[in-house]
Parts: sequence; C-alpha cells; structure tokens
Amino acid sequence: MIPSAYAAPTAQLSKPPATAAGGAPAADPSDQDSDARSQDPAAQPQGAIVPETEFDSALPPLSGDINAPLEPMPAPTPQQSDTPAVPQAPAPAVSADGETIADAPLPEEAELSQPLPPIATFDATPVEVAGVDDERAVEIRYKVVVNGLDEIDTLDRFDELSSLKKEGKKAANAAMITARAKEDEQLAVRILHAEGYYDGSAVSRIEKAEGGDVLVTIDATPGDQYKLASIKVDAAPTVPPNLVDKELPLKVGDPIIAERVQAAEANVSLKLPQQGYPFAKVGERDILLDEQTITGDYTLPVDVGPRSSFGGYGTDGKLAFDAEHVGVLARFERGELYDTRKVDDLRDALVATGLFSTVSVEPQRTGVIAPDGTEYVDLQVHQTAGPARTLAAEAGYGTGQGFRVSGSWTHRNLFPPEGALIITGVGGTQEQGLGATFRRQNAGRRDRTVSLLANAAHTNYDAYEAFTATLAGKISYDSTPLWQKRFTYSYGFELVGTNEDVWNFEKNERDRGTYFIAALPLFGGFDTSDDLLNPTKGFRLKLNASPETSVRGNVKPYGRFMVEGTAYYPVTDSIVLAGRARAGSIAGIARDDLAPSRRYYAGGGGSVRGFGYQELGPRDPEGDPIGGRSLNEFAVEARYRFGNFGIVPFLDAGQVYEGSLPDASDLRFGAGIGGRFYTNFGPLRVDVATPLKRREGESKVALYISIGQAF
Repeated sequence: MIPSAYAAPTAQLSKPPATAAGGAPAADPSDQDSDARSQDPAAQPQGAIVPETEFDSALPPLSGDINAPLEPMPAPTPQQSDTPAVPQAPAPAVSADGETIADAPLPEEAELSQPLPPIATFDATPVEVAGVDDERAVEIRYKVVVNGLDEIDTLDRFDELSSLKKEGKKAANAAMITARAKEDEQLAVRILHAEGYYDGSAVSRIEKAEGGDVLVTIDATPGDQYKLASIKVDAAPTVPPNLVDKELPLKVGDPIIAERVQAAEANVSLKLPQQGYPFAKVGERDILLDEQTITGDYTLPVDVGPRSSFGGYGTDGKLAFDAEHVGVLARFERGELYDTRKVDDLRDALVATGLFSTVSVEPQRTGVIAPDGTEYVDLQVHQTAGPARTLAAEAGYGTGQGFRVSGSWTHRNLFPPEGALIITGVGGTQEQGLGATFRRQNAGRRDRTVSLLANAAHTNYDAYEAFTATLAGKISYDSTPLWQKRFTYSYGFELVGTNEDVWNFEKNERDRGTYFIAALPLFGGFDTSDDLLNPTKGFRLKLNASPETSVRGNVKPYGRFMVEGTAYYPVTDSIVLAGRARAGSIAGIARDDLAPSRRYYAGGGGSVRGFGYQELGPRDPEGDPIGGRSLNEFAVEARYRFGNFGIVPFLDAGQVYEGSLPDASDLRFGAGIGGRFYTNFGPLRVDVATPLKRREGESKVALYISIGQAF
C-alpha cells in the first residue's frame, strides 16, 4: 500500500502518452524498459501511480453550496479521431440466382396488439390454497404466565396494560408474539420501578406448550423496595410556617411509590392556592437513590409566590354584564385571604346564570400590598355572552286535572344584569292561561330574586270554575343546585280579581260571585337534605303564612297557614325511605265567605295519590268537592333505584275539613306503585294508584305523570 499516492484507472486520471508526428507513442525517456514493454502487451501497465498533489489538482472544483445544481459531465476525450464511427448495415442476403432475399415478416401478436381491459374487470379474488379454509389456520394461539408481580400486588395492573393479553392471546406469526413479549418485559420493569423496586428486572420465555399452543412466560424479579431516607422541601418561608411540609403527605420510611409521590405533590398544588398562595408552582422532584442502603433522598422545589388576598374584579370579551355584577355573585369580600375554592364557586355561579357561551376566571397580580401584608389579587373574568333567548315546554297528566301543556319564551338578559322577561302560556283540558313575568336574579345579592307577575287564567275543575286575573310581586332567597341553602325565605304581595262559581247553600244551587283579594304571602324553609330534586337523606321543614283580605261586598280579613315536613332515610345504597306530613289551616273567616280558589283541597299527584285532583273533603249536594278550611296529609314511600330506573311503592293518606283546625277523623288512604327514570334534570315520575275502601263516585285508578319526586 502506498500512503501518499493513489493508483488511478488509466481511462480517467492517467496522463495520455505523447504522440510523434506519425501517430505512434513516443518513448518515455525516463523508462529504460519502454521498448520491451511496448512490444509485450501483457507487460503494459494497467494504471500509473499518480502523486497525491496531481490527483487533487485533477479533481474538479466543488461548490460550498450543498443546494447548488450538479455540473454537467465533461465529454470523453477521443483517442484517435473526432469523427464517430458510423455503424454499417448488414449486407442483404442474395439467392443463388443473384436476387436479394427480403426479410421475413414478424408474426402478428394478437394479444399484444389489443388495448388493455378496464381495471374494474380484473379478477381480484385471492388465490385459494388447498387445505386453508379460514383465518384460524394462520393464527398462533398462546398462553401467558406472569411470575413475580403477584408478590407485590401489581398483577392486575399488568393485565390491564399487557400487549400479550389485550390482543386476544392469538397472533399471526411467531415474530409478533416475540415483539409483544418484549413489550411486556418493559412493562413489567416500569411497573416494578413505579412501585419502588428500582433494581427489578424481567425476562420473557417462549416455548411450546402441551396441546400445540405456545406458552409465553414473563418472569419478574422485584428485588428490594426502596424507601425514603430524607425529605427536603426547597421553598421560601410561608404563613403559617412549614405550610408546604404540612401539605406534603410523605414521611421518612415510606416506600418510593410513584403514585403516592405524585399524589402528594398534587396535594401541595391543590392546597396552597386554598390557603393564600394562588401562584404556587411545584417544581421537578429529585430522588437520589442509594443502592447500598436501598433508600432515596427526596428533594422538591416549590415556588410559593406571594401570599395573596382578594382584590377587585375586571372583565373582558363579549360582555353579558359588567365587573360590578361579578362582585355580587362572589361569596367573599375584598381583603379576604385568597382561596381557590371560592374562585371556583364564583366561576360556577357565572355558568349558572346561563348567559355565557364560555366564561373563565383568572387571578392577576397587582403588586399592591394590603394592610395585613398580603398582596391584592384581582380576578379577571373572560366572558363570551351566549344566546339569551330560550323556548321551553312541558306536559303532564293527572286524574281530575286532565292533560296540561305549558310553554314559555324567555329572554334572560333583556334588562341587564340578569333582568329576564318571561312569557308563559298554559293549555289543557281544564286550565288555560297567559302570563308575563319580569324576574331579576342575583338582585343585589347572590341567589336573591325579585319578580313581578301579571297573569290571566281560566280554570274549570269539579270544585269550581274561575276566571282570574293576578298581579303579584315577590322577593325570595332561594336554594339552587349549585348552592343548596339551609335557610330560605320569600315575601311579597298578591292582588287577585276572580269570578268564580260557588255552591250557594241558601239558594241550594251554584251561583257565580266576584272576589277581590289582597294578600301578603310569607315563606320560610329549613333544609338539611342532600339534593333538591332527588334527596336521599336529611329532612326539610316549610312554613307558609299569608295574611289576606277578601272583598265581596264586605271586607273580611283572615289568615292562611300551612306547615310541611319531609324526611329521607337511606336503608341501603339503592333503597331510600321517604315520608311527608302536611297540615293547613285558615282562620278568621267562614268557609262560604272564602273564594273557592282560596280554600284547601286534597287529592292528586302532589297530595293524596289514588284520588282525583281536589277530590277529597266536603261535597255539595251534586257531589262536587267544595273545599274546606283545614287539611292534613301523610305519605310514605320506598324508593328503589337500579341504574337510571326506579320502582316506588307508596301509601298516602289525607282529608279536608270544614273547620279551621284539622283532625284525624275520616282519613282516606290511597296505595300504588310508581316508576322512575332518572335524568340529569331530575327523575321522570309515573305513578299509578287506587283509593282504598273506594266510595261511590271516586276514581278506580289514578295516573300521574310529572318531573321530580312526589316530595
């Protein structure tokens, strides 16, 4: 081998020999054996040794631009003449007579001369191999055995993630089984490490099992489990001191299990913003393992940020209402220690208004220091107002009440903020009406509602027929699914003008009368139940009182009162016992001086099931109910739920009395069974009941369809 020169091919890089005038190569004077070599072609060198410098100079220059186009290849240098040789056509064949013989014609290939057929006409049916009639013939079935993971209680997790097991324990070929086995080896090692067995290993074996199947075995060796030798939190001082250490539920000696460590760090991220640190950030942990002691030193950096308190509000985007109304929805005051749970509650309250397509709340630093040393944090509300108009409808049926369909059109923000206009209409076999309501939600206070209502209705029940006009107003503090309150209340006014038919006992016939009524209804409630629409435990108390004045010739003041209690007790996870008791009284006026629509009635889906609407109580000579001044009702039911369905057997009792105080005489009972279909907005209820010891004229079977539980 020659270190500084390259042997180059003669045709490329060797220098061409000099030529004499006659065209013969001239002898090289430096070569004493040139004559001998020229006479012996076998002795001619096939290539000269070219020095490195000459080789480099012969190379064409290269551009420094790797994207430059390639240069054209140089034309080959002719050796003898610049005129290319012209190929000579072969001489034609001549016969013995001297005549030229023509070339024989080529045979005509019919198939080749035809155009190709359309691709749709090709037969793409797979070739059938004798003895192979289904896919099972190319499947390899295998069994999987895992050793070692059951010792550390991680076999179930392996089964959930295993490539070998999730593919149905069959493969098309052995290579596929091998690939899955290798994946499961790595899976087993990852599981071991996640459980703190950092020295653990796993290997796979594939062998033929009895019966012709393949047996795949994963052997895992856990080794020793590493434990925490030290815990260090790298964070600035907090108030109260060591807040991060307190909220990091790890202690020395705990095994280094990934899920526990991650959960502990997530707890820090969750709890610090709840205690005045909205900008806290948990850094990347560091665990230094010691193979000698089988322990690890844990270090967690945490940037706690400034301790903060609530400041003001800002808002941007397509606004449904301004920042001032955002402050009405908040359940905290300026200067209170920042708590992300209260921010989440504010976000939920914004969503509950139904006025947004999207809305979010983001804390923003102000740099302003509060008197207690915290930094004020403003809440920026990013909002996009959504459609404000809604159409709604509902339908129901009750024995004695007939079919009832109601619909409404609502503009929820016609009078911002949250000032709604609601137009309602009712159509049914025994009730028709039209009304308009102005309602302002969160009026100066979260969940306080101010409403004004004007309504005209016609009702035609067995007890009475009435044409009624009502003007009413109410201020209420209500429970909502978002914030169910212990105490609720309402107060307001009612002005009613009604023309009703009533049984005139003096004339012994039905007579029409016009009544003007003014009332001041009051309500108070106490609620410990766990759900507004479908309670399963707790109890509720309700008290209604309404001082009223009826004008029909004379002014007659009186009072209407009602108290109701309900209770719920979970017997099992799927069975709830529920009970209700209600009592009402009207004092200060005779029954016959009361407008029939202001009297008490019982019977129906929300009262005593098994009887028609308003069917219980005193009756006139024609057998129609006339109502009374007092009532009592009782109900008990067992609510059995399975999935989204339920069965509810029930027993109800009640009666209406002419006197102002109820008693337990002549109680009527109804029994039945109901079905429930549970939805996101409450259960759909279908109840069927019958009166016990049915009397003449009473319904044999009563059907009730509605939304929500009976109580």
